[in-house]
Amino acid sequence: MSSYKKDRAFTDYVHKHIALPNIYKRIDWQEVRLKKSYAKFIDMTDGIDYIFRNGNAIKSVQERFREEKYKTFNDFTIRYRRDKNKHEDRKESEYFKMKAHYFTYGILNCSKKEVSKSSEFFKYAIIDLKKVYEKLDSGAIFISDNGQNKCRIIDNNRLECPVKYNSDGSSSFFPVDISFLVKLWGNDMVVVQDGFLS
Repeated sequence: MSSYKKDRAFTDYVHKHIALPNIYKRIDWQEVRLKKSYAKFIDMTDGIDYIFRNGNAIKSVQERFREEKYKTFNDFTIRYRRDKNKHEDRKESEYFKMKAHYFTYGILNCSKKEVSKSSEFFKYAIIDLKKVYEKLDSGAIFISDNGQNKCRIIDNNRLECPVKYNSDGSSSFFPVDISFLVKLWGNDMVVVQDGFLS
């Protein structure tokens, strides 16, 4: 099985068996069933993995789940670029296309190999991406290829997020520290969380 298929199987399992009961059910978000062709289209073009309903409100969501070895990290990551991709139109990654309003990020209490034995997250958060993108557009959050490993607060009111490169050279991403989002702009940057904020 290819790496992509393994990652997709892992993500699908976590969504169905762990995220739905442990995150979405608790905040009364009900998943909207989509036609497979439409679900694939909005994933590829808009970076939207799922649509939920909460009362009359519609919530579009991007999801990312990590295994236990990432539990010390306090950030979520957004894929940035794939500069080595042979297709010019695929070099820009999810950051450039993402239209999801929310980002669900969870770190499991197990490894990927043991996911079928797990039933909960070590920590999770739903981030209000609309607010994050407003801060990116205004320059209050900015992406910097500065060789650093972690986000840092600059001038007490701006968040610098470093570009990080995957070891295989396939792509880059940038981390956004969840505790810094809340420190700078308040709790409304995060819809719900457990374990990311002390």
